[in-house]
Amino acid sequence: MLIANNNKSVWIKAGYEIFAAAGQTSLKVEPLAKSINKSKSSFYHYFADMEVFSTMLLEHHLTLCYLMADRERKATSIDPELINILIQHKTDLLFNRQLRINQNVRSFAETLSQSNKIVGDAFTQVWIKELNINLTRKQVDDIFSLALENFFLQINPDNINYTWLSQYFKNLKQTANSFA
Repeated sequence: MLIANNNKSVWIKAGYEIFAAAGQTSLKVEPLAKSINKSKSSFYHYFADMEVFSTMLLEHHLTLCYLMADRERKATSIDPELINILIQHKTDLLFNRQLRINQNVRSFAETLSQSNKIVGDAFTQVWIKELNINLTRKQVDDIFSLALENFFLQINPDNINYTWLSQYFKNLKQTANSFA
């Protein structure tokens, strides 16, 4: 569900960015309303409560994951193509990181699992081609799963940039090659 350009979308966009930057506990109606110069009552006009709003944020995230995966499938290399896609989807990566941190919340865990599958499948297709090593799909998936966990433990708003990502993927390739 890609949010149309209307008042509701302003709330979703702001909430998405706040959640990505600071997590679930940062989602409060009053500060959110102030950040977009809207009244609290406007929030309740569009969303019955924070639970409905959170559900819409999760749906929005999955839509953006599908868009990112479509772009990843068209890439032919990790460096620079996939790295540039990741940089352009910085907020989406940070949102996913917050889902990992808060995966004790059932809906967050479910969305995290869905988003990892959507984006991960597209990413690993390019990664397998680029690695050009003899590993089974299960081995690649297992390495990717560990790499994904490590990736989300390390990322922050300051290091999702070309230099850091390029080095991260060079290190990852070396690790995968050591298994071959």
